Amino acid sequence: MEECIFTVKVVPKSSKNSVQFEDGILRVHLNAPPVDGKANKALIELLADIASISKSSVEILQGQKGRTKRIKIKGLTEDS
Repeated sequence: MEECIFTVKVVPKSSKNSVQFEDGILRVHLNAPPVDGKANKALIELLADIASISKSSVEILQGQKGRTKRIKIKGLTEDS
């Protein structure tokens, strides 16, 4: 089982959910507001859906209250 750690820049309250890779950073646009952890929850759900893994395999290591976050994804395979 592999794990991956990377940086994500979150843009909350966007018109739609989307993911872009630019300047070495994954930029994630979320339509969820940054209130009561809603954007963090939406980020975990979106990343888990994209990687076809469970939400429990996605962890925010740093940046729970900021827009720049360090994410760890566990359970990646070559098929993910």
